[in-house]
Amino acid sequence: MFSVLFSDGGNTPVKSLFGTLADGTEIHSWALANGGTRMKVLSYGGIVQSLEIPDREGRHANVCLGFDNIEDYVAGSPYFGALIGRYGNRIDKGRFTLDGKAYQVDVNDGANSLHGGVQGLDKHVWDIEPFTKGSDVGLYLYHTSVDGEMGYPGTLKVKVTYTLTKHGDWRIDYEATTDKATVVNLTSHVYWNLAGEGSGTIENHELKIDASHYTPVDSGLIPTGEPAPVAGTPFDFRRAKRIGEDLRAAHQQLLFAKGIDHNWVLDKGISPKPEWIATLKDPSSGRTLRMATTEPGLQFYSGNFLDGALVGPSGRTYRQGDALCLETQHFPDSPNKPSFPSTVLRPGQTYRSTTVHSFSR
Repeated sequence: MFSVLFSDGGNTPVKSLFGTLADGTEIHSWALANGGTRMKVLSYGGIVQSLEIPDREGRHANVCLGFDNIEDYVAGSPYFGALIGRYGNRIDKGRFTLDGKAYQVDVNDGANSLHGGVQGLDKHVWDIEPFTKGSDVGLYLYHTSVDGEMGYPGTLKVKVTYTLTKHGDWRIDYEATTDKATVVNLTSHVYWNLAGEGSGTIENHELKIDASHYTPVDSGLIPTGEPAPVAGTPFDFRRAKRIGEDLRAAHQQLLFAKGIDHNWVLDKGISPKPEWIATLKDPSSGRTLRMATTEPGLQFYSGNFLDGALVGPSGRTYRQGDALCLETQHFPDSPNKPSFPSTVLRPGQTYRSTTVHSFSR
């Protein structure tokens, strides 16, 4: 489809109807391509529905999990490809105190709040505008979350920019403003499999993370509050390592999460410009993803809760370990952990965050 629509030269994104919600709202798909990277984005949740990159032989394949219809996204998507907020990751019992006032936000993950609640930003329809700027091509995505939505204070105006560069890099720029003090932690929830969607396990992928510490969790996957060294644990990815090498080690943290679902404390901390922090490689295809971010944390999730009940565009089921997520972010439960970098946003301030995905083979 993409080879028909594009010459990969930075052309204007193409809009088409993807499906219709139960209330009659039309959901559109935007196809864009540049520098060898091909992408489809939905107005529902800002979802990256597919992302195609070439292997060492120049053959394109979709490297992210998803669905080929809107009904499946609405009915039971585990955040496939979606924009996440207002608060990415978990908040303990959905409670926090800000400026002396207690807030209760939506609880949707056992006793805790996850990814903004049952109607987070991933469940809303975004306004999308295409753009071309020099050799870049991309989309502006807009959404306003009203005061009190899912329990969060303040009307939050969000703008997210997806850019494909002439080199085929995918850059995400997040911006947000509020009219009341609130907490914000935005991220993207792409499920990666560099061998191709529906191709099976990612345990042979090799991962490197520039982090000497991670945040251990309790049985509810809430950080205990004290970062721990990765040295001598299954969480040491300071040198590239097969994901499956220690995935089934008898380590309490792995038992809590049924695999890996943890936040790495990036050695660089918060940075004004994106810095390289992780590299993921699939030896079988040669496809490599490098990530840079301004964020202080990286949540690595090894697809532990994929149980074979979901079917992707390939017609194959998704099972445990068939993809992984690398979510650039502030730390989970930061509103309740004063020692963690703050996620508070106040009127007059602008939340800004950038993550870059660079592909090679």
